[in-house]
Amino acid sequence: MRKRARIIYNPTSGREALKSDLVSILDIIENAGYETSAYATTAKKHSARDEATRAAQLGFDLVIAAGGDGTINEVANGIAGLKHRPKLGVIPAGTTNDYARALKIPRDDPVAAAKVIAKGNTVKMDVGQAGEKYFINIAGGGLLTELTYDVPSQFKSLFGYLAYLAKGAEMLPRMKPIEMNLEYDGGSFKGKASMFLLALTNSVGGFEQIVPDASLDDGKFTLLVVKASNIAEMLHLMALVLNGGKHINDKRVIYIKTSKLVAKPVNNNKMMINIDGEYGGDAPMTFKNLKQHIEIFANTDALPETSITSGRTAAEIAAEEKFVKGVEKMNGEDIDGNGIIGK
Repeated sequence: MRKRARIIYNPTSGREALKSDLVSILDIIENAGYETSAYATTAKKHSARDEATRAAQLGFDLVIAAGGDGTINEVANGIAGLKHRPKLGVIPAGTTNDYARALKIPRDDPVAAAKVIAKGNTVKMDVGQAGEKYFINIAGGGLLTELTYDVPSQFKSLFGYLAYLAKGAEMLPRMKPIEMNLEYDGGSFKGKASMFLLALTNSVGGFEQIVPDASLDDGKFTLLVVKASNIAEMLHLMALVLNGGKHINDKRVIYIKTSKLVAKPVNNNKMMINIDGEYGGDAPMTFKNLKQHIEIFANTDALPETSITSGRTAAEIAAEEKFVKGVEKMNGEDIDGNGIIGK
């Protein structure tokens, strides 16, 4: 019996380039040996998730998520809780495309991404579970993890990666640490922190240096707790991130591997949880790593990555280098002890 594939695509992702490439994508997957059909997501809540579940229950061998990270998350949620889980393909067409970046899948060419699937190489990837939801890239809590809630989707489409940098810079002056209680393998943290991140891959918000040693299939999250409390400290840590991932040894950062995490707020303070870039509920929340849970097509010839700038555009690299140089030039007259930038 011939294998079957279902492409679940978001017709409004990115600059809506998917629609013009859909015929070519269908042809590539057909020629790879799959009887292939496509489904365009709708405005109905969980449209992509529900279609992925339906396809899996009908016995499809392959489900392809074509769209941004949100679409990929929805499709993964549609199959992660099932006993029969089809293989997952990814065709990126969003803003940052973190998951595609981590898998070395072309991010600006949907047809080239389809050819990665047709090549047939897969990785059995870890999946995160947060309560009853699943995530494939990152979860977190704290002010900076709320960044994606405040960036309008239209702004993301127009300006992409730079939208996040601009919004992050805007949020820094009002950043305040919050009390957290975090329990992880072999230890715990209770105190003030600006945020915690729980990563499954090395690509977070377009940055590959935040979690430079992430493994895709070892059953472990990388937990990053940032204890920095003001603009000066955050700017310095960001410069260390961009300068080769040197932040992981900084005393203001906890950086460990763990298979689970329990995150609790302290003194009834609200702590929103970010799951793959979207609001995922409020703490308390328990996170579990489901080892090698979904088999996903990847550009395995390029894994592991050989450079922290691999896959980045020239404009992204230039912007980061300019930022690092600017922070290095700052002195005591630029930033006072309270983290306020002077004129």
